[in-house]
Amino acid sequence: MVKAVVLGAAGGIGQPLSLLLKLNEVITELALYDIVNSPGVAADLSHINTPAKVTGYLPANDGLKCALTGAHLIVIPAGVPRKPGMTRDDLFKINAGIVRDLATGIAQHAPKAYVLVISNPVNSTVPIVVEVLKKHGAFDPKRVFGVTTLDVVRASTFTSSISGAAPQGVRVPVVGGHSGVTIIPLLSQISPRHNFTHEEIEALTKRIQFGGDEVVKAKDGAGSATLSMAQAGARFASSILNATVKGEAGIVEPSYVHLDADKEGCAQLRKLIDGLDYFSSNIELGPNGVAKIISLGEISEYEKKLLEAAIPELKTNINKGVSFIADGSKL
Repeated sequence: MVKAVVLGAAGGIGQPLSLLLKLNEVITELALYDIVNSPGVAADLSHINTPAKVTGYLPANDGLKCALTGAHLIVIPAGVPRKPGMTRDDLFKINAGIVRDLATGIAQHAPKAYVLVISNPVNSTVPIVVEVLKKHGAFDPKRVFGVTTLDVVRASTFTSSISGAAPQGVRVPVVGGHSGVTIIPLLSQISPRHNFTHEEIEALTKRIQFGGDEVVKAKDGAGSATLSMAQAGARFASSILNATVKGEAGIVEPSYVHLDADKEGCAQLRKLIDGLDYFSSNIELGPNGVAKIISLGEISEYEKKLLEAAIPELKTNINKGVSFIADGSKL
């Protein structure tokens, strides 16, 4: 039995994400939780002829506990979407409390589950989840992931429009974090290889870093990147399931993780990033979650400057999440 849980299942990301997870035949039970409408979403999805049994829960009658109990994989897209003019700092003020409360439920009812955090701002919400789990003695750095897959998906799509390569075959490492200048696409390491001009590199880097703004503006106040984020989240969830359930080896995906997940392998990386505890990099997945955090490799002078600009921003974001719990946030 493989139980997957979506927390925030009735939202703009939650619904398409739940649909994509229902189509994953590794999952035998899919539990949906939200403050409204999750039973209706569950009823709708339950008519699809794939193996997963779908149930929907609301806060009443220990709904969160029922949804989480026995979970193998938990995906958290809960929270408000970004609107025009709203920064990820604005989002933090609202979403931090939501993520804290869900993390508390996870610590109490599913402490061994793999936790995939989508709720923005990821650079801060992942530390919130980690600090809550630590307080409950339930933190395993190999099992908590910030989902940054959308940055890689965008990088593949945007670069292919210039290189001419098929987007599904393009791989661009994207490291750092999951907002603005903390997103560092390593275009020098693109596969298949392509020599971009400096002007193309600058334009592509900016578009990848601020791709979310492009969608928010185009939706004109009606939402943010929900469909592409759902696809990216489902892709990462599928990779976790393939590694931890099916035992597939050699799966590599990007993710924003606590670097204690690979203490020995990250010793050099920590020096390069000024001792940050969290960083997004390519992760090799294994039967217990993080098997290896892959080094950045050789990066260009331009990419070194991007890294220098990202580090202070990441420090601020991480400290904000840690401080939110340390300052006496109700658990």
